[in-house]
Amino acid sequence: MIQETLLTAEGLKQLQDELEQLKTVGRKEAAEKIKVARSYGDLSENSEYDEAMSDQAKLEARISEIENMIKNAKVYDEASLGTEVVHIGSKVTITNSKKQKLEYKIVGFAQANPREGKISDECPVGRALLGHKVGDKVVVEAPAGAMTYKITAISK
Repeated sequence: MIQETLLTAEGLKQLQDELEQLKTVGRKEAAEKIKVARSYGDLSENSEYDEAMSDQAKLEARISEIENMIKNAKVYDEASLGTEVVHIGSKVTITNSKKQKLEYKIVGFAQANPREGKISDECPVGRALLGHKVGDKVVVEAPAGAMTYKITAISK
């Protein structure tokens, strides 16, 4: 089954930029590291060579991952989304049981970055908020137990 990658136009551009950087600069740097490591002699006991090859494999895996995400991307138009209910692309303000205010933007998994307040529609909080309206209380099942949040605002 092919999994769609839900992205904003900005998220798609970021992935394309990262892919270009990895294919040009990243590959060139990886090749240079391998070349330098080979010059150290016997490859069977050359930890620098092993590390360079491992780094190159990780780089190629990331390139492949990004190419697949771009190939299966579904870009959603944030301008056409409403603010009546929470959906991917919504900015949501919620309060927890301690009356702490939290703000999140619901995004596809490829764009999720909790430090920036971007949570995935697949994470427990994001999934629980989807489809709800301002004033709704949602219960999120978490490893630490159930947590209740109240939606106080939805915007674009």
